[in-house]
Amino acid sequence: MSLMKGKKGLVMGVANERSIAWGIAQKLSEAGAELAFTYLGDALKKRVIPLADKLNSKKIFSCDVEKKDEIINLFKDIKSEWGEIDFVVHAIAFSDKSELSGEYLNTTRENFIRSMLISCFSFTEVAKEASKVMRVNGSFITLSYEANKAIPNYNVMGVCKAALEASVKYLARDLGSKGMRVNAISAGPIKTLAASAIGDAKFLYKWNADHSFLKRNVDNMDVGNSALYLLSDMAAGVTGEIHYVDAGYNKVGMPDPKNIT
Repeated sequence: MSLMKGKKGLVMGVANERSIAWGIAQKLSEAGAELAFTYLGDALKKRVIPLADKLNSKKIFSCDVEKKDEIINLFKDIKSEWGEIDFVVHAIAFSDKSELSGEYLNTTRENFIRSMLISCFSFTEVAKEASKVMRVNGSFITLSYEANKAIPNYNVMGVCKAALEASVKYLARDLGSKGMRVNAISAGPIKTLAASAIGDAKFLYKWNADHSFLKRNVDNMDVGNSALYLLSDMAAGVTGEIHYVDAGYNKVGMPDPKNIT
């Protein structure tokens, strides 16, 4: 498969083999893309390096998106390595685990600001710097999760994802004149390291599997396939979209009473 042959891009947010970002990276690599990765801190560096090796990548960069200078330097380093890139995958989010249970009403000011910076604004800042080294017809994607409805225990992250989806549309407008596309994937619940922080996550997985149209949960390979499409020239006319990969759950009006026990 050579859909991405000759294309180079950055994947931000791989934590381990269960990461959605890792599923995306695998599909991009299978399609011929050359990849670079970021990590945050020594613990994640030790995880990311062997995963990058599996995809024949030696381009690993440290980046703390809370620090503007690190984002700027990241794309200076990428320019030095490659000159230009074709795509960026942004799969970064954070909130204090203690605030991902109970009521949104109890979100602290400090955690709201930090969560919004990492989970939402970092995409804007990354897009700004990446656009300086991105080729025409380049593409950005970020990851969302149900931002139109209230999800128990998702709390401030739901608010961050709503802001992130709005950012996608504004960035698509701003970068469209430069021939660059910006989209988001809203994936169904997947058992990742990040998702484990959400209260009652096991119930969420079961509920979605029981009540989605396909009667199953999706996995990072499902998301990877959709990301491959959005980042490739196959989606050259697609921008500003929130693409759902959730086995149809977002279209469910109400559960089938026969499936409720």
